[in-house]
Amino acid sequence: MKRPSKITIILFGALSCLICLGQSPLPGLEKYHRVVFVGDSITYFGGFVDDIEACILTRDTNSAITILNLCQSAEVVAGLSEQGRAGEKYTRPDLHTRLASVLEKTQPDLVVADYGMNDGIYQPFSEERFQKFKDGMKWLHETVLKSGAKIVHVTPSPFDPVSCKKPLTPDGARGYNGPYTNYDDTLGRYSAWLVAQRTNGWDVVDIHTPMNEFLAGQRRTNSDFTLTSDGVHPTAIGHWLMAREILVHWGAPAEIGGMGSVGPMLADNPHGDELLGLISQQEHILRDAWLTEADHLQPGHKVGLPLPEAEKQAAALDAQIRALAATPKVK
Repeated sequence: MKRPSKITIILFGALSCLICLGQSPLPGLEKYHRVVFVGDSITYFGGFVDDIEACILTRDTNSAITILNLCQSAEVVAGLSEQGRAGEKYTRPDLHTRLASVLEKTQPDLVVADYGMNDGIYQPFSEERFQKFKDGMKWLHETVLKSGAKIVHVTPSPFDPVSCKKPLTPDGARGYNGPYTNYDDTLGRYSAWLVAQRTNGWDVVDIHTPMNEFLAGQRRTNSDFTLTSDGVHPTAIGHWLMAREILVHWGAPAEIGGMGSVGPMLADNPHGDELLGLISQQEHILRDAWLTEADHLQPGHKVGLPLPEAEKQAAALDAQIRALAATPKVK
């Protein structure tokens, strides 16, 4: 496969989901220029990534930060896959097979990694699987640092049996197709271990704990409330809570931390909803084009446009996004 030229890489960054002009309004991002997200389907869908970009852009139209979403659905860092996955057609994609390529081609100075949901294989806690997860996370951490970039680890979002569409089981033997009823206990242990790595100098954002706290609070008055559409993938509110914790970690204004949905964050811009929609559209076009160009598509994934065509479409969206972002704020 022909490797993209340096000019293509530069253009790709310039046309990525976030507008590139000046400084970031987030103190935690001021020294970074290109931020690459890696993760599983939760990040691939990109809701919280879009929320982060919209927050930055609506508060500073001169931001210099470029954000790229290079996530892949079903991916793991533990190198594990449940038996019978997809009718034995293929196993879960493993970040080990593509991280070096991602780092080489995108040349980020910051990587944001969100793994864990799939790494426990939807089964009860197991020391053997846990060790695989820890080994994979340490490898990810060290590989990114060796490339010259920094890394932020994000704990997995919660698993919610209440909204799960798959039949819950006591042993999770079928993995995603029959998740362990209390699988969030497994994710809680994985999250606690990641948070504990702060003592080793790791930069870790805990989204698992505050999301569960928010969920518990809502369930006091509404027992059917959920933050996921299927037990795994967050709703719009769930994605906002993920974005909120990361934004606060990076030094977002204090009021951001008290917002329970993306609406108040967008309220200052009279075209906030439209702006978020365009950012999402732009991100998806470039994400799929990049994954296709890099030959990183899992079977069944949407094939993206050729990169030049994706860049052309992204440029047109870029102009619309800039115009909306520059709209005077609502007083």
